[in-house]
Amino acid sequence: MTYSARRNVIGLLKFAMLVLAASSWAQTKPPIAEQTAKEFGIDSFGQIEAIRYTFNVQFPGVNISRSWVWEPKSGQVSYEGKDKDGKAVKATYVRSQLGSQPANVKDQIEPAFMNDQYWLVFPFHVIWDSTPEVTDKGMQKLPIGKGTAEQLVVKYPAEAGGYTPGDTWELFIGPDKRVREFIYRRGGATKPSIVIASWTDYKKAGPLLVATDHRGTADGKPFRLVFSDVAVKLTGSDAWVSAK
Repeated sequence: MTYSARRNVIGLLKFAMLVLAASSWAQTKPPIAEQTAKEFGIDSFGQIEAIRYTFNVQFPGVNISRSWVWEPKSGQVSYEGKDKDGKAVKATYVRSQLGSQPANVKDQIEPAFMNDQYWLVFPFHVIWDSTPEVTDKGMQKLPIGKGTAEQLVVKYPAEAGGYTPGDTWELFIGPDKRVREFIYRRGGATKPSIVIASWTDYKKAGPLLVATDHRGTADGKPFRLVFSDVAVKLTGSDAWVSAK
């Protein structure tokens, strides 16, 4: 067997191991977790070459807008926003090469990317992430609206490290497997925080389903988060497919 052939075989074996690992994670989580991820488009995520979106959040004293282009396969991220002094900032980096990036990319832009991306595709992280404890609590009263929905609690361990130590996400999922409302409880060493918000104004960009409007409260104060300019590029095409 030639070196090239051996390398191809090794690559295929590694890919197969990743697929089996992902299947194992999915199998250990409640069925509603996988059903919800499927509704949001996880089975077709491999078709996506790039995702474009702007994260806009408003609550008393805070008005933030951050624009992203994320290429999941290469790990490249492009960012446009403002620093704490209101100065325009642009950056493009590869997430696997953070060690060679400036401090503002490592300490500010990458954590902001993780935060915004979790809001965008969190139902996928319920399946992708191996560390959280995921529990189906059955039908529970909605925290904001009237009626009930199936509550899925996703709790990250405090010792997990990264950007989510001790965080808890409580998803309230309707019969259509779409998230209707959620509660986010921030953990870790930072000041505890709680966000309670709706998930509405659903739109599709190619195979990706996105809740573009979230309204509720952050630590008891009015809160709104909106995703705008959501679009995807699919494999084999240079055209952006806008959410609608």
